[in-house]
Amino acid sequence: MEWSMGPANGAAPHILVLNRRDTGHPQGGGSERYIERVAFGLAERGYRVTICCSSYDGAAPQETVRGVRFRRRGNDLTVHWYTLLFLLRAGADLVIDVQNGLPFCSRLLVRCPVVVLVHHLHREQWRIVFGPVVGRIGWWLESWLGPRVYRRCQYVTVSQATRRGLAEVGVPQSRTLVIHNGMDAVPRLPVQRSPTPLLVAVSRLAPHKRLEHAIDAVALLRARWPALRLELIGQGPWLEILRSYAAARGVADAVSLRGWVPEDGKHEALARAWVHLCPSVKEGWGIVVMEAAAHGVPTVAYRSAGGVAESVRHGSTGLLASDDLDAFVAAVAALVERHELRDRMAGACAARALEYGWDGTVDAFEAVVAGQLRLPRRPSPAVTEPQAAGDGTAAMAVVKGPLTG
Repeated sequence: MEWSMGPANGAAPHILVLNRRDTGHPQGGGSERYIERVAFGLAERGYRVTICCSSYDGAAPQETVRGVRFRRRGNDLTVHWYTLLFLLRAGADLVIDVQNGLPFCSRLLVRCPVVVLVHHLHREQWRIVFGPVVGRIGWWLESWLGPRVYRRCQYVTVSQATRRGLAEVGVPQSRTLVIHNGMDAVPRLPVQRSPTPLLVAVSRLAPHKRLEHAIDAVALLRARWPALRLELIGQGPWLEILRSYAAARGVADAVSLRGWVPEDGKHEALARAWVHLCPSVKEGWGIVVMEAAAHGVPTVAYRSAGGVAESVRHGSTGLLASDDLDAFVAAVAALVERHELRDRMAGACAARALEYGWDGTVDAFEAVVAGQLRLPRRPSPAVTEPQAAGDGTAAMAVVKGPLTG
């Protein structure tokens, strides 16, 4: 790749990604997968990419994976200080600042362009996780300080819901671009649908994921379907609390907390499921919604949860409940009971999953990077809703908004 404009020394541009965690972190999830897929894609296209993130047991302080350098220092809180110190001497040409609640405030330390990536806002999560006092401070940092520090920066997010939320806290939509999540190729496994009703939830086990509602659904519907079961896949600090909650609701024998499972194990569970559950308070998009869809499995989620109201097409690829447990349980019951509805949704789910691929996401993000660095680039991706490609390959990611701030 040749750069007619860029660093004075003629080297390929150095992109520094600031993110609290990576995908190997015990609490890593979909947002980490997104930025790593983008980073890998940019590295393959000739950029130099470094990801600064926190350390964890078993992680190397520094390693290179698929051309991307990972630098791990500190924990969930101190990673910000380690990263900002590194930023002062890193010599980046562009910073991708991932604001996962707490901003890094990199704009205060660098003169190069800064792109801010926000998956979703954390108004509810701050209070749920940290309580009313600390939660109020956290929300102030995210909703007041962040928009002012990054007031001239280009923002990227993964859903129109978050784009609107950012506008409400002072980030104009003219500076916000929507680039949806892609999806990894789904393995074709010799797995048949469970002969008895099976619900599956794949999630980090944390309070704001509200997985108690999935357990409540089993407790409230078990009288109608005695064989109903729930598999919870994922790890996190809420594991024992959820185990105790299932016991208290009298459904410990019907709820399996499987913890972390490898990718094939996750897809095997989704392929057997009747319904995928996503009762989270807020999601930027919900990659697992599309993974379930690829297996023909509809999702039940809350309409108020942000990006899932876009990743789930109500009545076509799943059901969106009002923000009420009874409505959530009723939606689960409708899909368990109505085989013909699940069968109809299965085809729509599979077609929907074909619309998203990581190549399209990387294309769109590279256009942002090239625009910020004023580099020649490939033709810009189409500014349209994604359509399923006729040959069965994934179509371009959605891109809406300007490419420069």
